[in-house]
Order: sequence, then structure tokens, then C-alpha cells
Amino acid sequence: MVEKITNIFGIRAIIEAIESGTSINKIYLQKGLRGELFYELQKLIETRSLTTSMVPIEKLDRLSKRSNHQGAVAQISPVEFHDLEKLIEKILASEEKPLLLLLDQLSDVRNFGAIIRTAECTGVHGIIIQKNGSAPVNAETIKTSAGAAFKIPICKVDHIKDALFLLQASDIKTVAATEKTESSVYDIDLNQPMAIVMGSENKGVNPSILKMVDYKAKLPLLGEIASLNVSVACGAFLYETVRQRML
Repeated sequence: MVEKITNIFGIRAIIEAIESGTSINKIYLQKGLRGELFYELQKLIETRSLTTSMVPIEKLDRLSKRSNHQGAVAQISPVEFHDLEKLIEKILASEEKPLLLLLDQLSDVRNFGAIIRTAECTGVHGIIIQKNGSAPVNAETIKTSAGAAFKIPICKVDHIKDALFLLQASDIKTVAATEKTESSVYDIDLNQPMAIVMGSENKGVNPSILKMVDYKAKLPLLGEIASLNVSVACGAFLYETVRQRML
């Protein structure tokens, strides 16, 4: 059973947690909150690009079990995130054909967990997500991943573009899963250092990201439904990569 996520509450406690390098999923702030200490926290949140949500006091009361939260509750991540540059260096030193996965603002935690599970099963060396706008690694994510979230490195970046620049500079090719192409995933050479980009549930891969990738590929859809669930599509891409690499 996955342990519940730890919440810390109180503005000063959260400031100290951030400054100590604690991995934080999200910070809930009371609507209309003011004060010198709050502005100090707000500035730190902006500097570290942390995800926040303005909520009514009733939600903070529930999260803190009615303790003295001072208008702020932070949800601590159950996993430690990796530095992308260091992870790439480590992977390149040990793997001939690295395989990474970039998730462009995927928002559903169950999709995220399912993708992590499939990624671990298919030998993905690391998953990259964006700090803002991405599904958190929380208890439900870990449960859906069947614990795989503890077995595969996950990196957070300010923007997916930052990761793409770094991957391409490291001679790792990138392919985006998108219907906005005539190329099939079966036409792409995945038997090389590769990073697969999957988009959000509603919008797919951002158009600015599509302009940057080396390849764009789609899955054939033979029925009347226009698209696949993102976790299913990701599984198809990953197992086509496995198939090519086993030949």
C-alpha cells in the first residue's frame, strides 16, 4: 500500500522546506492572503517555479486537519526528482541506445501512473516532465504505476523545450506522437538514441514543440474514434521501440 503524501503547513515551515531543497508537488494558498511573510513565500515560489493553487480556507482546514496552517499547505513529493543534465550524462556513459520519455503537460495522474508503469516495463531510462502544468507524482500516481515511480528516474524541467535542446545537443533524436503528420510510427527508426514526446490529454503535443522535434509520427486508427487514450498510445510507441530493438 502506498503511504499518504505528507503535508506540511505554516508559511515559515514551507519556506524552510523549499530552501532546504525538499521536493514539493504543490502549494495550496488561501485566497486573499496578505502579509510580509506571505510575500516572502510568494517570491520564493516564483523563483523556484513551484506549482500553486489558490483555494478557500475550508480546503486548507481539511488538508491540515484543522491545524494552524496560516493560510498555506504544501504537499511533499514522495519521490526525489533527478537533474536532467546529470541523468543524461549517466545514461550516455552506460547505454548505447538511450530511451527517454517526455510528457508535454500531461495532467491526469492515472494516465501518468500508467505511463510510468509501461515505461519501466519497456526499459525507458528516464521520464521528463514540466514543472508547471503537469500531473503531480502523488499517491494515486504511484498506486497506478504499481510502484514503478520509485524505480525509474523522473526529471522536472522549467519547459519541455529546455529538455529538447539538451537531448538534441547530446545526439539523442526526438519523435513526437501526433496526428498532425503523414508518417506512421512504423516508418520511424527507433533503434537509435531516442526520446519520445507525448502530449496532453486534450491538446496533444504543443505546436512549438512539434516544430523542434526530429520526427513526427502517428498510430493508424482504423475505427471511427479519432484518438487513443494517451497512456495507450504511449504504450504502443514504446513497444514498437522494443520490437525494433529486438530485431
